[in-house]
Amino acid sequence: MSRILIIEDEVVIRRALRRLLERHHHEIAEAGAVPDALEQQDLRAFDLIITDLRLPGAPGTDIIARAGDVPVLVMTSYASVKSAVESIKLGAVDYIAKPFDHDDMVLLVTRILDQAKSQRRLAGLAHDLDQRYPVSGMIGEGPAMQAVFAQVRKVAPTDSTVLISGASGTGKELVARALHAEGKRADGPFIAVNCASIPERSIESELFGYVKGAFPGADNNHQGLIEAAEGGTLFLDEIGELPLAAQSQLLRVLADGELRPLGATHSRRVSVRVLASTQRDLKHEIGQSRFREDLYYRLRVIEIHLPTLAERQEDIPSLARFLLARAAQRLNRPPLQFTDSALAGMCNHDWPGNVRELENAVERAVILSDGDLIDAHALALCEPGTTANEAATLIHPELSLEAYFRHFVECNQAHMSETELAQGLGISRKALWERRQRLGLERPRKARRK
Repeated sequence: MSRILIIEDEVVIRRALRRLLERHHHEIAEAGAVPDALEQQDLRAFDLIITDLRLPGAPGTDIIARAGDVPVLVMTSYASVKSAVESIKLGAVDYIAKPFDHDDMVLLVTRILDQAKSQRRLAGLAHDLDQRYPVSGMIGEGPAMQAVFAQVRKVAPTDSTVLISGASGTGKELVARALHAEGKRADGPFIAVNCASIPERSIESELFGYVKGAFPGADNNHQGLIEAAEGGTLFLDEIGELPLAAQSQLLRVLADGELRPLGATHSRRVSVRVLASTQRDLKHEIGQSRFREDLYYRLRVIEIHLPTLAERQEDIPSLARFLLARAAQRLNRPPLQFTDSALAGMCNHDWPGNVRELENAVERAVILSDGDLIDAHALALCEPGTTANEAATLIHPELSLEAYFRHFVECNQAHMSETELAQGLGISRKALWERRQRLGLERPRKARRK
């Protein structure tokens, strides 16, 4: 039930409108003039205010400034474009002319109330998100991510080029989007380009564009992605995959703010903030003559390094719950919860695929789960006491042999001997030892058995 205040000096109209809205289960209060409403009512206690435009003492639009976030619907028998425009300019949510059709009024009131509820819900979610995850929805309560948040806040308002480094799946694009959203170019475009996904033969034309006749098949001028990001942000994901020829042209964009499409005789000025990410060691690439050193230093004005999920285990419970709620909503499932064993299993897992792997595991569990609880089995994580055969059924079928080996050993080494582990894997003890050494998977001291 919504609370609605009607301000109307004609008693017959006021009472008729009251009966109409009460039939649709709204709680109604009345006033004959703006001063009466201000004196008798707390405007903030209403979900909607409906006021006549022409009232004794003061026009109905005077209530708008005093209503705060409560929407105000203006009605008048003097219907005109001018009065409608003036009411909207003063902040009215909408305008209806008298005499109005009852169905039209009910539909308009319903729409306004629904919109107001949606806006309040979104504002509440945004406030909660800002409180818990203060940088554009990024999640992390531990010191590692708090340091990243601090860097983002400092760097976002500038136009400085930022190199975002970190392993695959750590959220490099999310950081780039946060830098864009929190910066002064937030109203401009955000263009994300995965340099590894564009064939080498076409990456220059995709990035820098071309003019008609630049090469066979260039039948028209083509705007490149850099120019498409004019006034906004260009995010070059996996910059280490960019060919040397394209690196040279990108260097000119960064150094001089000039772009020359393929086949053009003149350069164009562009205003674009460039962000880049990499999981490669670019200094090593420079040493191998695969990456330009001058471009590296142009890109690395600021570097933000993202920790792996294993390096921020304290964030796993809150991150997993966030991903669970989002997946359940997207898949039209009722609210779900993790069991204690699932949370413990996630915290103990090394997550080589980082946040992306965790997100996929959670989504898979939501799809496969029948109840309202997600346990370690649904997440394909092992629990204490898991047998060899049970552990094998927990492994996702698309895991590599190396991932299978690591998962099996970590699940079972606390309660199985080396001989039993080797038998469960179908290999010799020597092969088990050799693979442990290669993967750096040393047996915990407390779990060692003869």
